[in-house]
Amino acid sequence: MIETHSEAAETTVTEIDAVVIGAGFGGIYAVHRLANEMNMSVIGIEKAGGPGGTWYWNRYPGALSDTESFVYRFSFDKDLLQEDTWDESYLTQPEILEYLNRVVDRYDLRRHFTFGVEATSAVFDENTSRWTVTTDSGAVYRAKYIVNAVGLLSKINTPDIPGVDDFDGELLHTGAWPEGIDLSQKRVGVIGSGSTGTQVVTALGKVASHLTHFIRTPQYSVPVGKRPVSDAEIAETKRNFDAIWDQVYSSNVAFGFEESTTPASSVSEEEQRRVFQSAWERGNGFHFMFGTFSDLAVDEESNEAAAAFIRSKIAETVTDPETARKLTPQGLYARRPLCDDGFYQTFNQDNVDVVALRETPISKITADGIVTDDGTLHELDVIVFATGFDAVDGNYRKMEIRGRGGKHINDRWDGHPDSFLGIASAEFPNWFMVLGPNGPFTNLVPSIQTQVEWITDLIGYAEEHGISSIEPKEEAVEEWTDTCTTIANATVFAKVDSWIFGANIPGKKPSVLFYLGGLGNYRAKLDEVAKSGYSDFAIKYEPVSQSA
Repeated sequence: MIETHSEAAETTVTEIDAVVIGAGFGGIYAVHRLANEMNMSVIGIEKAGGPGGTWYWNRYPGALSDTESFVYRFSFDKDLLQEDTWDESYLTQPEILEYLNRVVDRYDLRRHFTFGVEATSAVFDENTSRWTVTTDSGAVYRAKYIVNAVGLLSKINTPDIPGVDDFDGELLHTGAWPEGIDLSQKRVGVIGSGSTGTQVVTALGKVASHLTHFIRTPQYSVPVGKRPVSDAEIAETKRNFDAIWDQVYSSNVAFGFEESTTPASSVSEEEQRRVFQSAWERGNGFHFMFGTFSDLAVDEESNEAAAAFIRSKIAETVTDPETARKLTPQGLYARRPLCDDGFYQTFNQDNVDVVALRETPISKITADGIVTDDGTLHELDVIVFATGFDAVDGNYRKMEIRGRGGKHINDRWDGHPDSFLGIASAEFPNWFMVLGPNGPFTNLVPSIQTQVEWITDLIGYAEEHGISSIEPKEEAVEEWTDTCTTIANATVFAKVDSWIFGANIPGKKPSVLFYLGGLGNYRAKLDEVAKSGYSDFAIKYEPVSQSA
């Protein structure tokens, strides 16, 4: 690590090999690979006060991973896997944050990170093949490589509602939850019905004096199946970790279960109901969609069979028919598969009710609460926005990122964000993304680990072969975009508006943001590209020095 000083600008520039932006799963692992395993000089930049990424910010009551505990962790260190333990089948936010801090300390990574600082710009110099990264603290770094681990779901989305600044109570967003806040005996309104909304409503319904859930689009949710895990189960899991991770990395959604190969269309309605009931009792949203039958994501008739089953469960669970009606989704079961820990049961409590926003939209927010179009004032002490994120590309677009020729990332992504493999973009050499546009739609940790390993292997290849800059060719980006679009259009997911396609952000052009072909196929494609000598990349070599 070298520091240079520019007297004209009175700026100290730190010269390093790589900058990693973000300290979630991706940033932590990238710093470990580059610094500890490849002996490179690395700075990690993180705007939060510590590591954790999504799990640092999402401290809201009820925050829970929807991936089972035994596969919501890194797999690269077998000793760590054997040492770890967990109490229940799903990890809560505090448990995940504690785990990530423990990983950071295990590998002595804290010394590489600068916390409480945000990267504001990254500009590429074609003459030197170096990036200049500037932070809001005024620190400047010049690096050959940038690894962006800025988070798939991290740029919060807050709706623009008239009068929001007039509210006399507390305004909270689940994606930026303050520590130590107590909402017991408060009148709480929750806006948003995705995974976060279902979790926070379930938790706050137990403590609020009254809770009103404002729902625009009811969603299909199944039980999470959270339960205590015995020591014997954990021991058995540890004995089988090699086989477990082999299965995870060769599967589609990487959730640690065998995906079904039986189409729902091939069995009787009675058999469909039996399988759905078994999955309902087992729990997990991704298991319900992908572990029951193989065609729920591609065949509308089979999809409707699953949707009808969930609707019947809502009707059985929610005792008031009018409340059940407001909570019941219609149409395709085609958003991110949700699961919950008692969401529908919460609405049987006297202190919880629901407002259907498509019938009575929010008109404005006043000092006293939320007013709907029918003139009703819902008096509130707290308004919670569980309104999600500007997913995938949101955090990139807010930065000043300029590649070759001064091209801004927003100009590159004007129509829709693109990439090669969800990892790299044409016109942005030596600039890599973890979970970038058109990366795999899976349990994120195995995908993150897959991408970080591939990116750092590519950096190692570049260093070994005297490469000064490397970026994907335009035709490779176009081909990958076409592949992702073709696969997405073959699924039911493309037939509904959701954050998976960016449709939750007003004014944002909906576009394909994920590769839906499965992690196993994705890893095979990565292997193919690497074994070709990265032939899909445009490579510029370091000049050969001339001896005297």
